Amino acid sequence: MPSPVSTTQVSTAPMSAARRRIGVLVCLVTIVLAVLDLQIVSAATVPIVRDLDPVHGIDRFPWLISAFALASAAMLPLYGKLCDTLGAQRVFLGAVATFLLGSALCGAAQSMDWLIAARAVQGLGGGGLMSITMVVVAHLKDPDTEDGDGGGGRSGGIGGIVAGGGMALGPWLGGFLTDHASWRWIFYVNLPLGLAVLAVGAVVLKLPDEPVRRPLDWAGAGLAAAFSTALLLATDWGGKKYAWSSPVTVGLLCAAVAALALFLWRQTRAAEPVLPLSLFRIPELRWGFAVQGITGAAMMCAIYYVLVYLQVVRGLSSSSAGLFLLPMAVGMTAVGLLVGRLRASARTFTLSGTLTMTAVFVLLATTLRPDTSLWLIRAELLLAGAGFGQLIGQLIQLVQGAAPRPLLGVATTSIRFFQTLGNALGAALFGTVLFRLFDGDVNAIPTLDPVRHASAVADFVHATDTVFWCGAALMLLGTLLATRLPTRRAAGSLTETAPAVTGART
Repeated sequence: MPSPVSTTQVSTAPMSAARRRIGVLVCLVTIVLAVLDLQIVSAATVPIVRDLDPVHGIDRFPWLISAFALASAAMLPLYGKLCDTLGAQRVFLGAVATFLLGSALCGAAQSMDWLIAARAVQGLGGGGLMSITMVVVAHLKDPDTEDGDGGGGRSGGIGGIVAGGGMALGPWLGGFLTDHASWRWIFYVNLPLGLAVLAVGAVVLKLPDEPVRRPLDWAGAGLAAAFSTALLLATDWGGKKYAWSSPVTVGLLCAAVAALALFLWRQTRAAEPVLPLSLFRIPELRWGFAVQGITGAAMMCAIYYVLVYLQVVRGLSSSSAGLFLLPMAVGMTAVGLLVGRLRASARTFTLSGTLTMTAVFVLLATTLRPDTSLWLIRAELLLAGAGFGQLIGQLIQLVQGAAPRPLLGVATTSIRFFQTLGNALGAALFGTVLFRLFDGDVNAIPTLDPVRHASAVADFVHATDTVFWCGAALMLLGTLLATRLPTRRAAGSLTETAPAVTGART
């Protein structure tokens, strides 16, 4: 029986360098679709509501975001196992096709119910656009040039480059299409790009993965979907639509805990678990998942609450505030390009990135005042982009480098799943802190008389400062966890851990 190392070497040989380059380009376009779709819908709120449901549409509009997010999160655990059992190429093309079907249905929607349902279909495919694409990227690595350190490779910069570009282009493109064509084109624009991905991917991608047909753990996948759905709904509604102590919120949280317990129990007994718990014996995966979850929560804090500050305290419109994301996008893109040229390990970049973000949150907490220079805020967001640019792609590289080859898909989609959970929990944590400290009506602040306006703004800034201090504490915890990452090279960890994980599951 061949060793794990020799198996990896054989499995990465078939594709030529030219095919690999085209494959990476296909992956880049796919990630662009994924990132743009997270940003683009927010620019079309008013036209969608005006056309489909002018009376009640504004109250239901958040479901356009939630339906996509819930469907995406629910599919993530299953996507990883599908990659490992059916092959990454088939699952990749299937996810893109599902996303395009949902996009076409969204563009043709004649009611809010139709649009919400179509967004859920789009989310079923969208959950795989980012995660499965990174599995494909891992298979496209050139075995003759890959250094195996889990970081610093050319593909390690993809996350920062594409996330930065999508962050900058998403709101602008959504507004441009809505103003000059129709809101329907924010969905139709996906079709030509997606069809090109399907065509080129089907012809060019000949992935050297070696899927093994095994029965899928449908019960485990269902429990994972139930857990993520209940948790996301609880964190989305808690403190806003329903009080945290309301029966609805408490019931959802209890359902999430019960589903998680049943899921863990199921994973210890299933012949082919969706998320083998033995993966957590690998230090790179165990600590990488944790740091990725913290990064997801911190990203939510840095982006959302700076924009809230700009709109509430500085009186900027949502579109003007959105332009402040450009420096962050520039920072992520620049660092993403730089990381691909440096020879440091993923552990080094993870430590540097978490320390950078800790410093950014301290700066935000100590410098944001009612009259802070807007250029200083832009500079801080530029530094935030540099911090996140070191984390986003590198953690994926670290996990992929340490994961046993047969479980590459599960490991890659799992780290994306933990980021999604981090986003949800971060939104709940930071939102609760903000509105516990500031109990006034944010929308009423602009209408107050000068004295009360100044007092309300000062109170809101104080609450926002506390939110950023919480962000700093969270990223400091991320730094401490990052120090637990092994210093050994990922290629060595692959050799060592593959037999242990395989044996644990038999």
